[in-house]
Amino acid sequence: MQFLLMGYDGTDNEAPQRRLGCRTQHLERIAKMKKKGEFLFGGAILDENGQMKGSMVVYEFPDRASLDTCLEDEPYIINGVWQKVEITPFRMAVVD
Repeated sequence: MQFLLMGYDGTDNEAPQRRLGCRTQHLERIAKMKKKGEFLFGGAILDENGQMKGSMVVYEFPDRASLDTCLEDEPYIINGVWQKVEITPFRMAVVD
């Protein structure tokens, strides 16, 4: 089952530094998830000036409980980068 995660960064002055401080951990974790087929695609949400202000990720897990368990170790959640997280079931379009 696929899930769309929208993670929105804080808007305080320290928000960009929080993101940068754990970005390497986040990307290393995503690379491992990609190899296991759990990360399908995603990237940074940008503001009008091209600065990162959040993330969009599509995951593949058997169910929502499995995704929730996985997110317990997500650096952007643990370190307070994402201040608001929205998760919804998702189906990627199959285009020939």
